[in-house]
Amino acid sequence: MQMDHPVVMGILNITPDSFSDGGKYTDVDAAVAHGADLYYAGANIVDVGGESTRPGAERVDAETEISRVVPVIRALASAGVPLSIDTTRASVARAALAAGAVAINDVSGGLADRDMARVAAEAGCPWVLMHWRGHSRHMNELAVYHDVVAEVRDELLERVDDALAAGVAPEQIILDPGLGFAKTAEHNWALSAHLDVLIGLGHPVLFAASRKTYLGRLLAGPDGTPRPVEQREAATLATSVLAVAAGAWGVRVHDVTATADAIAVWRATGSPRLRTVSESEKE
Repeated sequence: MQMDHPVVMGILNITPDSFSDGGKYTDVDAAVAHGADLYYAGANIVDVGGESTRPGAERVDAETEISRVVPVIRALASAGVPLSIDTTRASVARAALAAGAVAINDVSGGLADRDMARVAAEAGCPWVLMHWRGHSRHMNELAVYHDVVAEVRDELLERVDDALAAGVAPEQIILDPGLGFAKTAEHNWALSAHLDVLIGLGHPVLFAASRKTYLGRLLAGPDGTPRPVEQREAATLATSVLAVAAGAWGVRVHDVTATADAIAVWRATGSPRLRTVSESEKE
């Protein structure tokens, strides 16, 4: 998944309770159709998840998660759509990879299931390690930091060290600061402003702010009511462009078309990344 331009990861939630689009794609045919739409709209990879990780979400069992994602992954993979599996369970990742997924997106960074590192190492596939401190039901209680940027950096480095010790190749590791996961709005903004600290660790960084609560709170109306989920796309686009401009490897989003368009405009202005590619092509 190494590319000379920012990666757009399209979100495909096959869940009844995800915060933004829960219940829309629980039918296999609807999920496959939406996944194909994301790909043809410009997603470089479609991220398929069968368990909600919104704050307060209850867990489902592995069998349910597998039954949700595998038929969809099998169908999309057979159509040539590159896919990642959004899961914290090694058994689900293993089943998804066997069905045709090519990458693992683990919001727990390997902490929820210690066997995940072995699955990633054996598959030799890209593995997104997100910063995480606990499951959704309790994660808001864990949003306590003295220096959120430094602590997230250090805790991600611990995840990297464990992955490397398990045999995961360094070039397969992707980092994610975990916006909204055991983070307050202030923590999210601090991490966004100092994304260069994580990029400086030497691994690709995935930025995932799409439609999240802290954007809704930023855009709250005069009465303090947060902006509804479906009205957070402009803010999401702004965060995505700022992230890729800072050097993020990719962005994980619901609205692929708008994101791909915005990144195309950013690249056309002569972004540093685009100039580097163009200069290398002349040599």
